[in-house]
Amino acid sequence: MLTLEAVTLIEGDFTLTADWSVAPERRVAIIGPSGAGKSTLLDVISGFRVPQSGRVVWQGREMTRQPPDRRPVAMLFQENNLFPHLDLTRNLGLALRPDGRAPRGAEAGRIEAALARVGLAGMAGRRPSELSGGQQSRAALARVLLQDRPIIALDEPFSALGPALKADMLALVSEVAAELRALVLMVTHDPTDARRFAEEVVLVSGGRAHAPVATDALFADPPDALRAYLGTGGATP
Repeated sequence: MLTLEAVTLIEGDFTLTADWSVAPERRVAIIGPSGAGKSTLLDVISGFRVPQSGRVVWQGREMTRQPPDRRPVAMLFQENNLFPHLDLTRNLGLALRPDGRAPRGAEAGRIEAALARVGLAGMAGRRPSELSGGQQSRAALARVLLQDRPIIALDEPFSALGPALKADMLALVSEVAAELRALVLMVTHDPTDARRFAEEVVLVSGGRAHAPVATDALFADPPDALRAYLGTGGATP
């Protein structure tokens, strides 16, 4: 169980609160207007921001002030965070060797297997500039697969992709998460993506990250804050 217990983060005039739990192995979308605090919420969970009060707890163990590298969270950013001067072997090797040393032996085999799993077999020697946008996203997801952590945090990693390719990537994330038995928290601006991918939705609005609600139930009867975000009538395509 991931629990945000009476969490409050204050940065200047901005305040974000959260007080809820979500079960392991769920797929959760985080939606809300720009600037509401969606990425900030992921930062609190991932360890890039520390709240002024409250606790962040995973499976009964508090991690409120643990640094990101000591948390059970694999983060996939919008920019994919692939180093342009490194080939995929070295980029993905950082999941196994954070010190940057070249992977060897069985580690190289694991990287090849991860790349094959996401449809990039034979591309270990390529640099990010030699890949399409979709291939870069797949490479970043392969690194998440190698990290093998029970929480996957996605900060709009596929927003630059076209609709068909984005749908393919969301399906692949679902498969990888099922294999890892991971909880997925995905920030998105697109309600269609939330409905396609997520079992539950966290609405972030008015300085609050609301408790997760079943996706179908939320969109069937949206609260006022969600109606305002979606537009007139609250309907989605």
